[in-house]
Amino acid sequence: MTMQPAAREVADLIARCALRDRDAFRHLYDRTSAKLFGVVLRILRDRGEAEEAVQEVYVKIWQRAGQYIPGQTSPISWLVAVARNHALDMLRARRPATDDIDQVLDLADDMPTPDRVAETNEDGQRITKCLATLDPERAEAVRGAYLDGFSYEELAQRYAVPLNTMRTWLRRSLLKLRECLTA
Repeated sequence: MTMQPAAREVADLIARCALRDRDAFRHLYDRTSAKLFGVVLRILRDRGEAEEAVQEVYVKIWQRAGQYIPGQTSPISWLVAVARNHALDMLRARRPATDDIDQVLDLADDMPTPDRVAETNEDGQRITKCLATLDPERAEAVRGAYLDGFSYEELAQRYAVPLNTMRTWLRRSLLKLRECLTA
């Protein structure tokens, strides 16, 4: 797996954190905290709780930096997974413990119905069809930004375009996708 320069920099910072380099940790936080905050906020839906969670996430990153294996996953994907898992753990902790079997079974019944599964598959097919209407480079940039978690800066470097051009690509592509999906 060949890493982009920005990804290589983040991987290097994680490796230096594993060696307990506090300066690298500060740089890693500055470079990635906005993205991880966004991930945590989407899950927790509470700004104060998300801010607290991000601090806890970085403690985990500091403690587990040695577990990151370069080349196995992208460094930002590894960081996002740590943040996502922590936020999901916080959500699970919110649920009150119960001894009532009916309540436990109600929680287990949250599985999607066959209708919902069919609807989700249909939505996925529509999104795939609409992505195919975009220029291939722009469709790949949209996937990179919104499915793979790459920053605008990373995508701009990947496609060798200025940052504002990448922002324009993504904004216009999303507008075209919205048009296609509502048609």
